[in-house]
Amino acid sequence: MRELYRADLERLGRDLTEIARLVHRAMMDAQAALEAADVHGAERVISEDARIDQLQESLDEQAVRILALQAPVATDLRTVVATLRMSSSLERMGDLARHVAQLTRLRYPEHVIPEQVRTVITAMCDAAVEVAEEVVLLLETQDLAHGDRIDALNEDVNALHLSVFRAIAAPDWSATPATTTDVTLASRYLERFTDHGLSVAAKVRYLVTGEWATHRPDATGS
Repeated sequence: MRELYRADLERLGRDLTEIARLVHRAMMDAQAALEAADVHGAERVISEDARIDQLQESLDEQAVRILALQAPVATDLRTVVATLRMSSSLERMGDLARHVAQLTRLRYPEHVIPEQVRTVITAMCDAAVEVAEEVVLLLETQDLAHGDRIDALNEDVNALHLSVFRAIAAPDWSATPATTTDVTLASRYLERFTDHGLSVAAKVRYLVTGEWATHRPDATGS
């Protein structure tokens, strides 16, 4: 019975990492579709989000079953509860990648992002993809250096997010209301994506060290 219990805990970890890999792929593909105005790539991201949702639901059911049948304590209890919370963050990251893809589909065949802020949004996308990759590595290895990298990338994205709002508020901003809305949403989706990656990193750090790191509020109040 104890061997089955340990196997169930190990399966939780494997499934959580698999969700993280799918989230990484989703953001990579969402960025590619956004930059190329590729509606077919966007549709793939949108349709494949269902797999992330299904895996998250399955993982949560496993975790609840372990809590109900095995009554874990101490480290095991923290692991199961943290896994439930991390799976929620990863599922939300998948949703945010899907939202970026939905912007591409909505504006096809036009590009979503105007030239004026394209470099900034590209940098935010690059950082979001790297955050997702670092989350995978962190879950695989529990090496907190990956958590430190996520923290640094999140700070970069917060600064870029603020620069988008400054660009929109500048006197020379001439985009249409629809484009302005799209840019605002894209920036917000990417900023929230990295915030959720930071949340996952904080929970892994807690499991490894026993210390809980509180979020530092950014200038947007998110």
